[in-house]
Amino acid sequence: MPIAKEILDEVALSEEEYEQIVQELGREPNLVEIGLFGSLWSEHCGYKHSTLLLKQLPHSSPNVLVNPGEENAGAVDIGDGLCIVMKMESHNHPSAIEPYEGAATGVGGIVRDIFTMGARPIALLNSLRFGPLSEPRNRYLFGGVVAGIGGYGNCLGIPDVAGEVYFSPAYSANPLVNAMCVGIADKRKLVSSKASGKGNLLMLVGADTGRDGLHGASGLASRTFDDERELRPTVQVGNPFMEKLLLEACLELAETDYIVGLQDLGAAGLTSSAIESASKSGSGVVIDVAKVPRREEGMTPYEVMLSESQERMLAIVKKGYEDKVKAIFDKWDLRSDIIGEVTDDGLARITEGKKVVAEVPIELLTTPPLYRPKSLKPPWLNALQKFDLSTIADVGKDASSVLLRLLASPNIASKEWIFRQYDHQVQINTTVPPGSDAAVLRIKGTKKAIALTTDGNGRYCYLDPYTGGTITVAEAARNLACAGAVPLAITDCLNFGNPEKTDVYYQLEQCIRGITQACKSLNIPVISGNVSLYNETRDEPVYPTPVVGMLGLIDDIDQHSTIGFKHEGDLVVMLGGNAKGTDGLGGSEYLESIHDIVAGALSINLDLEKRVQQCCLDAIRQGLILSAHDCSDGGLAVTLAESCIAGSIGIKGKWKIAGRIDTELFGEAQSRIVVSLKPARLGELQKLAAKHRIPLRELGSVGGKRFLIKGVIDLPLDDIVDAWRNGLEKAMG
Repeated sequence: MPIAKEILDEVALSEEEYEQIVQELGREPNLVEIGLFGSLWSEHCGYKHSTLLLKQLPHSSPNVLVNPGEENAGAVDIGDGLCIVMKMESHNHPSAIEPYEGAATGVGGIVRDIFTMGARPIALLNSLRFGPLSEPRNRYLFGGVVAGIGGYGNCLGIPDVAGEVYFSPAYSANPLVNAMCVGIADKRKLVSSKASGKGNLLMLVGADTGRDGLHGASGLASRTFDDERELRPTVQVGNPFMEKLLLEACLELAETDYIVGLQDLGAAGLTSSAIESASKSGSGVVIDVAKVPRREEGMTPYEVMLSESQERMLAIVKKGYEDKVKAIFDKWDLRSDIIGEVTDDGLARITEGKKVVAEVPIELLTTPPLYRPKSLKPPWLNALQKFDLSTIADVGKDASSVLLRLLASPNIASKEWIFRQYDHQVQINTTVPPGSDAAVLRIKGTKKAIALTTDGNGRYCYLDPYTGGTITVAEAARNLACAGAVPLAITDCLNFGNPEKTDVYYQLEQCIRGITQACKSLNIPVISGNVSLYNETRDEPVYPTPVVGMLGLIDDIDQHSTIGFKHEGDLVVMLGGNAKGTDGLGGSEYLESIHDIVAGALSINLDLEKRVQQCCLDAIRQGLILSAHDCSDGGLAVTLAESCIAGSIGIKGKWKIAGRIDTELFGEAQSRIVVSLKPARLGELQKLAAKHRIPLRELGSVGGKRFLIKGVIDLPLDDIVDAWRNGLEKAMG
């Protein structure tokens, strides 16, 4: 082969892929062209191992305005002429190297995806995974990532309203940092990212171009870590103050008719921005890299095209309107330069002055090979799934201490240490702040509100990828139902190891199957998302971790619900199934935290799940219930404790436990919601439950300053609060 293997490795192209390029081009590509192919054929940009699987996800509904992949983010109609634009993306590998900048630029990138479409960002969410906090390296990564998210988002004035964080040894060397942004727009004024119209101009605006982020897409995000490689130069550096200027300038520009498209420069920088925009309209582009403003001397065309310097946008300007567009950017003190134009020949032509340094058909650049590797269920998984949970000793008289240990577990304990670093009240839309099942934001000028949540459980998906994927969607939808919202749409981020391994590909394949089944059963389309593969270090993959960000709609903001118990004497009732035997112990926080075991079978009944959620929604709309809380991590006892903590009031649990105490209190059986209500309205709720054909079980009443479950647990509420409120900070030392 005439090209050095080291060059191909640098851009993450295989020898077979290089040979395909040579055959399609009819010649050897030069170095710049290799860089273009390496970026656009990368896993990060080309989705080589996931595209064929993602086709099965449901994408359509009457509310969906944009098909996935057409634009930078998904858009869904919420009525009143408005739409919500949303997307989630990963910044895992950069955050493992430089946690502050990796997380900060992850926020910056996802925000640009939203305002690129002409939508004003109104909320940030995040989903994070780290190794155990007992290890100094993990504490460093955790602190840096949280600071980076807060530092960037706070500067932009976008509230961070919800999220989740989990800790497990599986993420020690490879944390997961998934950022989600939600924006609002006039649905008639959504901005396209297509570069169309021969002679229209390509205008680059924002920060000057440097060498930061080179090979971020093709290298860092598209292969596993190698301890011998120096990766810090591939991590981008952000400037949130410039991003704020860029945001406001682009939103002002979106109100004009001066442009045909707008595209942010993210992964692969100018390469993906310009070429993918042209691909969407079947056009071509010519770019003169000599006209790209730079902050470093001696940059080559290769470096200019692949740079991932942050806070840059590409505007496709109507010919003759360039002065008007420039005037808007000048107003916001942003540099803008014409660097090329749209053509009609279908080619990506890169020049340096009069010298052509690359010329490749755009269709070839944007049509990477798609792979469907062998999928094989690993033999070790059968043993984990068949683990006999009845051999685990029941908690007996230790239920009180077990509850306190679970409440203090970093996976369950209060995340206030995290979200108090975020401004979640800026823009004054946040009605239900972080710490509930879902955040609720008012939609100004209407009676409506939106509810937002993120959900994922890597431990579940490790034990049973299909069922774990299903539960991920169901739990997110249940969170929204507890807030009083009807689920409208999903954005997802699928975090997996090396897909070239048969067991990892099995995990990816089965998780997507499970997500698909749940989305179809619950009628929720997937409108955008991201796939992050090769999340492994020294041949050890992370848990398969699909994360779902879900949007729900509340027609009347006065009809939303929260998790906290409200009044002395209110009844506490559980909607949904009762756990029996060892149901729900498999994969539970209890099993890992108390017994140091990750094993067991999982199950969910999607038909029951749908009916439980609808019953809860109807009860909230009819004003029957005063609180609602999803029963999930830590089981029923933790759910009750969290509702007591949120309401600053105790509980007198009076139901009889017939089977195993640990199953009843700490098992994580699905399709259960704990609600509270006035005693006088119990009959109405019973009729509603009967209508939806779901079980209803009275658990006790609200009141006092103790946490009491008759014959099993009797603790001062102060002890419950202390364990939960201080658990995370104690784990951090």
